[in-house]
Amino acid sequence: MKTFIRNPKLWVPSLYLAQGLPFFAVAIVANQMLKSMGVPNDELNHWTGLIGFAWVFKPLWSPFLELASSKKLVVTFFQVFGGLCLGGVALALQAPFWFAACMVMLALVGIASATHDIACDGLYITSLDEKEQAKYAGWTGTFFNAAKFFTTGALLLLAGHFEKTLGVVPAWTICFCILGAMMVGLGLYNGWSLPLAKNTVSADTNAAAIARTLREVIVEFFKKPGIWVSIVFIILFRAGEAQVQSIGPLFLREVRHLGGLGLTTAEVGAVYGTVGTVAFLVGSIAGGYFTSWLSLKRAILWLILAVNLPNVAFYLLSYFQPTDLSIIATALSAEMFGYGFGFVGLILYMMQVVAPGKYQTAHYAFATGIMQLGFVLFKLFSGDIQIALGYQHFFIWVMLSAIPVAILSQIIPMTARPQPQEEKRAASIEQVV
Repeated sequence: MKTFIRNPKLWVPSLYLAQGLPFFAVAIVANQMLKSMGVPNDELNHWTGLIGFAWVFKPLWSPFLELASSKKLVVTFFQVFGGLCLGGVALALQAPFWFAACMVMLALVGIASATHDIACDGLYITSLDEKEQAKYAGWTGTFFNAAKFFTTGALLLLAGHFEKTLGVVPAWTICFCILGAMMVGLGLYNGWSLPLAKNTVSADTNAAAIARTLREVIVEFFKKPGIWVSIVFIILFRAGEAQVQSIGPLFLREVRHLGGLGLTTAEVGAVYGTVGTVAFLVGSIAGGYFTSWLSLKRAILWLILAVNLPNVAFYLLSYFQPTDLSIIATALSAEMFGYGFGFVGLILYMMQVVAPGKYQTAHYAFATGIMQLGFVLFKLFSGDIQIALGYQHFFIWVMLSAIPVAILSQIIPMTARPQPQEEKRAASIEQVV
């Protein structure tokens, strides 16, 4: 008897909107809140960077989610739990020890979001056949980025309005209450709309068996030919981009006599969450077509340059400090277009060079963890470097950070290296021939 599955149009949008909201709440909204609260750039990036380790290490506990009766149960639980933790940030802002309390709640949001990501993608894959997966693939990216549009656009505009009318703490209390309510609401809705996606657990499957399999997956990953060079490449790919994404929005908020542009929270929302998000989406689509046309090997240098060269826009903004919002928006659109265009190169490198092999899906998850590690490492120290150099010299440093990965891209292979067993098999075939 075939299991009843609701039309994917009823649950794919809500599933991926719920994937994006907590991620951007931690990655972007939290930084803007802490900036409004007067936390220095180095300190806020230290703490929000550490929270990012949840996405780095999520592959380590992802296999254990198979012990749950269904992926739907995991998804809806962590949506509701994540929503309650976002509401907890609003409560933490009222405490005398608000900073520590906020970091604890944001860390719980990060863990819930990272765990939700695993079950979310697994539910999508197991509930749809290959034709439907391809059909709704565009929906997943659209609604994930709809969460970015909302959090970095509408929510920051709202926060800016309430900062002026009610004050900083009430403004961000309202914003995190809205985020929390949205996540709880999505969790309840998805409890009705999502397919069950039962986990097929065999009789001999238990935590110990899963741990043994996980160990084998990890060992096989690090036995891949050239894996350490690939790890270095993935981490260095994010060197400039991670620093700009961490400091750029703070630079826009910084007062002018300290080298910033002095924009309000609402103005940052207007330029980053609207035209910036659209430019990123257009760039991502264009980068995919460009790489498909040229091949990864021939396109990779252009993709790296696309990610990093537009960062000159931030240097020019820091040098001239324009006041016209349209000029600022145009410069940021160029930067975000380049970011979206070039970032495709890293995704395809992980898919086509790192992941292939016996445990392709698991190894791609490990590669994305390393990708997040690159972001976290450079974010952790971006505030310290910016304070030491000042904004103008910091943005020069960011552009120089792209040189190592650009050189490395011309030296290392851009196709999957055969495993030792495959090489032996190929050699034996040649001898027979």
